[in-house]
Amino acid sequence: MAADNTEKDKKDNSFMMKLATLIVDKRKGFYLIFIVLCIFCVLSMNKVKVNNDLTTYLPDTTETRKGLDLMDSEFTTYGSARILICNVTFDEAQKLADQVEKMDGVSMLDFDDTEDHYHDMEALLSVTFDEEADTEATQQHLTEVLDALSDYDVYYSSDIGQEERDADDLNNDMIVILLLAAVVIVAVLLFTSTTYAEIPVYLTTFIVAAILNKGTNYWFGTISFVTNSIAVVLQLGLAVDYAIILAHRFMEEHEDKDAREAVIVALSKAIPEISSSSLTTISGMVAMMFMQFRIGYDMGIILAKSIIFSMVAVFFLMPGLLLTFSRAIDNTHHKSFVPKITAVGKFCVATRYIVPPILIVGVIAAFFLSNRANYVYDVNTLESSSMSENKFSVSMVNREFGMVNQLAVIVPNGDYEKEAQTLKALEKLDVVKSVQGLGNIEAMDGYMLTDKLNPRQFAELIDLDVEVADMLYSAYALDQSDYGALVSGVNDYEVPFIDMFLFIYDQKESGNITLEETLSDAHSKIMIAKDQLLGEDNSRFVLELNVPYEGEETIAALDQIRNTVAKFYNIDDILLVGNATSDKDLGDSFATDNTIITVLTALFVMIILLFTFQSAGLPVLLVVTIQGSIWMNFSLPYLLSENVYFLGYLVVSAIQMGATIDYAIVITSRYMAIRKEMTDRKAAIIETLNQAFPTIITSGTMMVCAGFVIGALTSNATIASLGKTLGRGAL
Repeated sequence: MAADNTEKDKKDNSFMMKLATLIVDKRKGFYLIFIVLCIFCVLSMNKVKVNNDLTTYLPDTTETRKGLDLMDSEFTTYGSARILICNVTFDEAQKLADQVEKMDGVSMLDFDDTEDHYHDMEALLSVTFDEEADTEATQQHLTEVLDALSDYDVYYSSDIGQEERDADDLNNDMIVILLLAAVVIVAVLLFTSTTYAEIPVYLTTFIVAAILNKGTNYWFGTISFVTNSIAVVLQLGLAVDYAIILAHRFMEEHEDKDAREAVIVALSKAIPEISSSSLTTISGMVAMMFMQFRIGYDMGIILAKSIIFSMVAVFFLMPGLLLTFSRAIDNTHHKSFVPKITAVGKFCVATRYIVPPILIVGVIAAFFLSNRANYVYDVNTLESSSMSENKFSVSMVNREFGMVNQLAVIVPNGDYEKEAQTLKALEKLDVVKSVQGLGNIEAMDGYMLTDKLNPRQFAELIDLDVEVADMLYSAYALDQSDYGALVSGVNDYEVPFIDMFLFIYDQKESGNITLEETLSDAHSKIMIAKDQLLGEDNSRFVLELNVPYEGEETIAALDQIRNTVAKFYNIDDILLVGNATSDKDLGDSFATDNTIITVLTALFVMIILLFTFQSAGLPVLLVVTIQGSIWMNFSLPYLLSENVYFLGYLVVSAIQMGATIDYAIVITSRYMAIRKEMTDRKAAIIETLNQAFPTIITSGTMMVCAGFVIGALTSNATIASLGKTLGRGAL
């Protein structure tokens, strides 16, 4: 008896008991702290910058990332739009094209009677504006163009304001998703709880944890739209177990203890259990942070932070809420609606020599089938169940006139003749639909911008006196320190048209000479071409390809284009940039990232389980079980002939291993505890399933519903793919 009292005193004086007592007794102080933190976080949410461009997360070593950085620094990309006008004759469309071309802000417009621009009473205007796509002025000009065409059935596809439109669509989707998720959560809690007053405790804890996580995202400056969109829902699905564990512990202790003591004892027992459980989930998030594709780091660190804040809310806020609501909890008890699954347990026992071998065969088959699935890397390949107005407009343009697969080829500048030869070689390739560079843009009367002209040719071209042209050529030679031309005479001195024209225009602007105003229009168009195609150290060719965004045919086309350009330039100096190269880079990193996530997640989880259960066999058994379910998850797309978005595989693999292994841990822990009291193994496993089922069905249902709700309701194909895959994986 004395020994029992000594043991009890030790427990009462343990660190966990002291910590739990402090948290419960100082609950009002913690309430105040959480209120202040929530106010701070609500005010901080607007500081979070959201990045809608996944290419920014490509590794710095990839060709696409290098090319994008170089293009940002050396070239200007003007805003453009493809505008589809339905149910118009060609003459009507031509009048509208002429009208649009004269509007403010429009620098160029392409429209003709070819199939590329008109067929079946439908016209496509290709409009280029005179400023970059991300300026307010360009967005205003696009709006004005669309307003001018508002009497017609018009659809458009444009990079102008695209990120803002996507963000608005996604925000609207997430509002609906969160509202529906809230309904689902309440419904699940009503079904699985044993007292109605538990629900406000759960909801308050969830909401506070979500606010803390979302409000502290500004610590990282910028986060991806993927992370920003699904973090709240995933946080709920990943961390709901912690609140359930504490609540169930409280109910058990409250059967023979008063509310205060029950909360203290429950919290002291729950802290180690929840902390241990969270480590497996956090390990999955940490594994994502090692991905080459840095979206993994972005998602991993934010979701790991969400787990920590969820634990903070459960440890420091929820105990006080349980005590505050304890009387209401006592008064609102109801019969549990969660059924006993004794029949399932008996079935498992009866088929224990049949089902495991079948599952082993199924897992092996799933491994091979999941590797044969069609993994895609371009979001344009994906489809979502719902479609925003903007997405529908883009789909209409693409359906009628096809998607544009553009590719930029960047080479060192300084040799216009070599550029012209390269452009001619590229034009001959079957995989190239069109190609544009300074060397094949017509300046005037059949001369290209980079063609070399002598003074007489130049004078005839722009209607200038030959004597004035000679004088200007002399001035140009002096400016370029080309004294040989001055000594031998400038009559035979040849200068590329674009260089001479821009030199003369600069002289006009300086007031040194006077020229006709008509040259101003020509100067504007030449400058637009120069800004887009000629950088400080490099030139850019813009190709439109006849191949899909991704696939073996596209990879072969990229190799053919690179080899063609390499006939004129050092292959190490050539950069190819576009959707096709981005998809190729993502595909190249996928195999490495997949291995990293699979190995690291399994390794982290097994180490944690090894210390948790102090058994070498159990970690292997649990990890193989969940990894088998991951392979099964990704074998279904192959069987259903569906595409698998690579990011969905990487992210969901980590989350599924890190989070749903908690279900296996719950069953294993319960079984080991029950076996200490029950000698019959068969009866123990049946009782284990009955006791574990309420916890698993609660968090599991939330995860499944959250995933499928996201997949069904968002119009963003990336988010929809992640949601659908996550819901199926949890199921």
